[in-house]
Amino acid sequence: MLNSLNSYWRKWRASRHAGHQLDELLAHADPSAPLAVRNQWLIELSHWVQKRGALVNEVREAGEAARYRPHTRLRYLLQMLDRNPAWRLPVARTLRSVIHESDAISLLCDTGLPVRPGFWGALVERIEKALIPPPPTRRDLSALCSLMFPDGDAADWIAAMPPELLADLIALLHYGEDEDDDADWNPFADDLLAAMHHLVNQIASTGLSQAVRSRLTYPRVTDSPFYRLGRAMQELEEAGQAFAHGAPPSQHFVQHINVFRALLDDCGRAARQVYAHLDENGVSVDIVFQVERAKARIRRLERLLEAWLTQAEEDRATARVRLFADLVRANQASQSVGELARTSFGLLARKVVERSAETGEHYIARNRSEYFAMLKMACGGGLVTVVTVYVKFLIVSMHLPTVVEGFLAGANYALCFLFMHFCHFTLATKQPAMTAPAIASKLDDVDTPAGMDAFVGEVIALVRTQAAAIFGNLAMVFPFCLLVQWAVSAALGVNTISPEKAHATLTSFSIFGVTPLFAILTGVLLWFSSLISGWADNWFALHGIGDVLAYNRRLRFVFGRNGAARLADGCRRHIAPVLGNLTLGFMLGLVPAVLTAFALPFEVRHVTLSTGSIATSIGVLGMPVLRDPALWLAVAGVGSMALLNVGVSFALAFHMALRSRPLRLGDRRQIHRAIWRAVLRNPLVLLFPLRSPQLDARPEK
Repeated sequence: MLNSLNSYWRKWRASRHAGHQLDELLAHADPSAPLAVRNQWLIELSHWVQKRGALVNEVREAGEAARYRPHTRLRYLLQMLDRNPAWRLPVARTLRSVIHESDAISLLCDTGLPVRPGFWGALVERIEKALIPPPPTRRDLSALCSLMFPDGDAADWIAAMPPELLADLIALLHYGEDEDDDADWNPFADDLLAAMHHLVNQIASTGLSQAVRSRLTYPRVTDSPFYRLGRAMQELEEAGQAFAHGAPPSQHFVQHINVFRALLDDCGRAARQVYAHLDENGVSVDIVFQVERAKARIRRLERLLEAWLTQAEEDRATARVRLFADLVRANQASQSVGELARTSFGLLARKVVERSAETGEHYIARNRSEYFAMLKMACGGGLVTVVTVYVKFLIVSMHLPTVVEGFLAGANYALCFLFMHFCHFTLATKQPAMTAPAIASKLDDVDTPAGMDAFVGEVIALVRTQAAAIFGNLAMVFPFCLLVQWAVSAALGVNTISPEKAHATLTSFSIFGVTPLFAILTGVLLWFSSLISGWADNWFALHGIGDVLAYNRRLRFVFGRNGAARLADGCRRHIAPVLGNLTLGFMLGLVPAVLTAFALPFEVRHVTLSTGSIATSIGVLGMPVLRDPALWLAVAGVGSMALLNVGVSFALAFHMALRSRPLRLGDRRQIHRAIWRAVLRNPLVLLFPLRSPQLDARPEK
């Protein structure tokens, strides 16, 4: 039994690259067999053509033709048919019968394009395709192409097919067709027309839907190019009847072609207009998906129109082969779940980071005045953190259940963060998640010297701002936590925490423990809060909550017209930071409690909060603690927290900002060299803004 299972397993693994011999395939071509049998025969023949490995006594041509092994195998196939003339006619008839009985509309219209509406429907469709390949019994050529060309590089060798090889294959297809009863086995021009009609209807349906129509500026629906596209297609077909039967294109036909192409351009501009509306009013993944699908259909329609209008026999064959290669390539891309996610969520990610970038612009100090302003804001944040630290100690001393303690700690953090926000104070490690998108926006122009200089200056300004924010936070939280401890001890004769708790606090912050790992996880929470903040701003804009509040009749009755407008504007400005602060606060309190409840110990390691805890511990333990190695290991741990809190949250936000932009960064080494040159030229620019016009000048917006 075990030997049988092992044998089957070895055969299953070997079947991935196994296949029939060519002579066996050619000898068993049967044009009268059921369609499923003929499809399976064609699939096996295609796999043999794409099979890796050299042929016996293979002689490959030099130059461009030697790049693709399938070309060599196709030549060998034709040579086999020349040496065995009895096989040639059955093979040709089998190929013609498959083309004649299959549905080409699905290949031309649906291949590479999602059929189901919406993002989630397309996601389910791609997962189904990945898990369940189509059976060879289906009539649609798109399913047959999926089975014939499973590799991603098939489109390359099809598009690069040499003209003489293409001519030989076409001759094989037409071999013996005069002897057949059905001479019209390949009505490709009619299929192209039907496919174009189908695509026009789909494009018009998307363009006239409520989700798209409401985001266009046409006063009447009849002014929309989507409305006029169907009639233009019908007129184009009527004007091209003579052209379809081989006549040269008339002037009337050319005019209709130009009108139709102009309408396609107008539809593309309308799609970009929808994107502009989304940029201003928030993004919906489903709307983005529908617009992207309509744009893909417009591009497909243009390719089909080009193939239909090609008149010369040789040019027509080349155009159709290139079209087929594009269809195979699109079919491969349509089966990738990752590609769907990148395409659909790209604009949503861009919207989130651009919303964050608007906030992040305020967290970058580019000159001396902004640097000192940031330092003052950070000092205010440090003072608020003193209260946060001691309230946290009070909550811990109550010995409440873990989840209750986590909730109260989260409420403490959230209230303090909100107080900082409304007082215009700054918490150092919250900045990177907001500033990274602002930095990423500078990458659009790094291919020019001025753009590279602007990007380098922005990076240096960010590092300098982070230094100012951390210095300001720590400059206040450390001495004032010490002062509070000494004041309580002098006035009441008790410590804020016990000496055992103080020593345990120092030990827990050691750099040689889990502190770096916890600091990394804390950086992830900082980044996630900025993501929630950007999502909230996008949701507020997408659903028009500002207009809902500004025009609400009851709010206008209570606050007046101007009061309702001010309320709407205040909600628009504060919805993102308020929700971001609330999310961050409760995550810092509840995530450790929840993970600990599941036997996954985790503690928040935030540089400012931890510095306050160390200062309190020093005040409790007194001067002898300066000789304790645990103190200095904890100080080193706080240094690692500063680097990891800032670095991780910035890296994640920066990566998302890059993913939201389909741009080319150019030479990464050149960017790194430019940054290092600027730093080595004057290292002090990382800590303090110098009196230099280049660094003090604020970039134009």
